[in-house]
Amino acid sequence: MKRLLAALLCLLPGLAAAEAIVFRNVNVVPMDRETVLPRQTVVVRDGRIAALGPAAEVAIPDGARVVEAEGKYLMPGLGEAHGHMPPRGHANLDTVLDLFLAHGITTVRGVLGEPGQLTLRAELAAGERAGPRLYTAAPSLNGNSVRDPAHAAELVETYHRNGYDLLKIHPGLDVPRFDAILDKARALDMIVVGHVPEAVGLAHALAQRMSCIEHLDDYVRALVPDGHPARTATPGFFGLLQAEVADEARIPVLVEKTRAAGAWMSPTETLMVSMLGPDSTEALLAREEFAYVPAATRKQWAQARENLRNAPGFTAERAARFLELRRLLLKALHDGGVGILLGSDAPQWFNVPGYSAHRELALMVEAGLTPYQALRTGTVNIATHLRAGDRRGTIAAGMDADLVLLDANPLEDIAHTLRIAGVMVAGRWHDRADLDARLDAIRRAAAE
Repeated sequence: MKRLLAALLCLLPGLAAAEAIVFRNVNVVPMDRETVLPRQTVVVRDGRIAALGPAAEVAIPDGARVVEAEGKYLMPGLGEAHGHMPPRGHANLDTVLDLFLAHGITTVRGVLGEPGQLTLRAELAAGERAGPRLYTAAPSLNGNSVRDPAHAAELVETYHRNGYDLLKIHPGLDVPRFDAILDKARALDMIVVGHVPEAVGLAHALAQRMSCIEHLDDYVRALVPDGHPARTATPGFFGLLQAEVADEARIPVLVEKTRAAGAWMSPTETLMVSMLGPDSTEALLAREEFAYVPAATRKQWAQARENLRNAPGFTAERAARFLELRRLLLKALHDGGVGILLGSDAPQWFNVPGYSAHRELALMVEAGLTPYQALRTGTVNIATHLRAGDRRGTIAAGMDADLVLLDANPLEDIAHTLRIAGVMVAGRWHDRADLDARLDAIRRAAAE
């Protein structure tokens, strides 16, 4: 029976294995500080890091599977804080899961939930499906789904009782309904993330201590001087139409208000740069990751981009100023002590799951963060935001074994995060051959 079980496990790459897994002679990037621990041995057993120390001092358990990792770098798995997981049973679900997994994403905070994702979350946690851990939002709370304040409180109670991890705000809510959601969520200790409804405004959202604001929503409008007509005008795409009258001298005040409110930020810069940046649509679609995207989806994304760029008020100069303001905001918020979360809005326009998180990291570095600071947004910060900082986000004995093995040091060059030799989620190891097999299947399906 033991031989039969061992044979069966060999046929299930990446799924739960009974033996310990050891990374031998690996350089560890622990992420609790900016350093590399050279030539370590890391022992993983039962989904956790059982031991970590200099290779000469850590014993390798009998029967362990040994990953020879000399010259490689082991870092915590990355989180995608603004993911859109397809409904359970959707034809694209396994594709999205595999794309996240193959690019080192070991946690996804899904920001648009449905009942089937509660089951999906359990399947992923148990290793019944390969993929990242899932934290799922409840169905959208917006101007159409919430009738009045009493209904708002009722929905929050229902979603809490059903076991959703967080709540997601979308546009269309007025102040009474927004306040009812935040008040009830605070009483139930639920995380509330999302957009800032236009009628609510950034100042009120911060005063209500919204947990996390997505897309830096309403920040550009908040930079418009008080009394200026643009302050109450239609903001356009996340404030694009107000970029030219925004006053960057107001940024420090916004930073301090955000820090005092304890709000996290998930900027999703790759979405903004892809849609509004100077690259042509053809150049975007020529990127390597679009080999995993079917032609019909590429066409839809291209059309959405052209529609936005042909909308009234769009100019290349205004878009450039908008993106410049966002870079300034991102750097100032980070330096001012506001927690930034790695989130790219995938899969969404031009954001291929998994790959787009690495583009987001690169944009953070372009905005002035160091590679270490950028990496913290997808490791320590996401774990802390999701109230799992005592179990994930760093590498140490006793922590959950959510890990990415790299061929080069990510602290030297943020692009090295894409040089993935293998990924581990809760102790389940996926080597390069397994990841390549998953990606090859997706590539073939997209081509067909």
